[in-house]
Amino acid sequence: MVKEAERTLLQPHTSQNAPVELHESRDELLQMFYQMVLIREFEDKAWEMYTRARIGGYCHTNHGEEAVVVGAIHPMRPQDWIVSFYREHGHIIARGSDPKRVMAELFGRRDGVSHGRGGSMHLFDAGRRFLGGYGIVAGHMPLSVGVGYSSKYRKADEITLCLTGEGAMANGASHEALNMIGLYHLPVITLIVNNLYGMGTSVSESAANPNLWERGHIYGMHGLQVDGMDVIAMKRAIEDCMERTRSGEPCLIEAITYRFRGHSIADPARYRTPEEVHAWREQDPIERFYRQLYSAGLINEEQRAEIEQRVARQIEEVVDFAENSPEPDPSGLLDYLYVDPPPNV
Repeated sequence: MVKEAERTLLQPHTSQNAPVELHESRDELLQMFYQMVLIREFEDKAWEMYTRARIGGYCHTNHGEEAVVVGAIHPMRPQDWIVSFYREHGHIIARGSDPKRVMAELFGRRDGVSHGRGGSMHLFDAGRRFLGGYGIVAGHMPLSVGVGYSSKYRKADEITLCLTGEGAMANGASHEALNMIGLYHLPVITLIVNNLYGMGTSVSESAANPNLWERGHIYGMHGLQVDGMDVIAMKRAIEDCMERTRSGEPCLIEAITYRFRGHSIADPARYRTPEEVHAWREQDPIERFYRQLYSAGLINEEQRAEIEQRVARQIEEVVDFAENSPEPDPSGLLDYLYVDPPPNV
């Protein structure tokens, strides 16, 4: 039974459905749409491969969160840093990493982004300044403090985007990290991807104040809540926060979204009612974005079908690449554990 106090949070906010005005080019908007479809199809295939025992360990997918993923990461510049948590398949793909290498990592293969050593929860691409997913809840948030401090110390024009979940807000590390970001005015944007449930526990049962964005004011930063089912609203929020952060005002964003499937592939999600899931599926971020593009005359059904066919072909290539990638050589088990010290040290 859902408590009365939870209902306003667990149901979509219909007032958030007003579309945000488009001012991007058609090419940019269609690229964003392509990325959202690609991430959805990649996760569908990851789900299938996990059930076929091609992927081992834990596996957490982004179904339903594509607007947050693409809207948040698309505006980031090449010199900016991203620190993420364990539901990060879509995050690293949106950053520009090769989906083939991402799937190979899920398969535990040598050609994976972490050379088969990380798996689903530990994707890493240093060349794109994507500093990993982390399996410890909130454990990555202090790392974003270090990255942000480094940028400020070096007076570099860099922003760190720290993606985290609403469940991490009940962990002490989140408070320590946010306090230091605010105290030192670090160039860090903390994005809470609030999909309403930390595993099977609703946010209202884990947070005394479920309006998590209000913590921004507590820690001396700009705080806001955004409709995480609207990719353009998400992009606008990030763009505004990037300007604020570059001016010395760190930001805390709470994006209200919904995962259409369980916490992980092993989770049947029986703690949610069919009515609740249906209500949120009516706000599918891909369908909402498509309707917005269609209304603006930027896409039609035929063009959408062409995009979906391109994605389908790409996903076939992704799986073939992962299947044919070699297993890591056991002789290299101790590789990548330490950074070689500089000479003369």
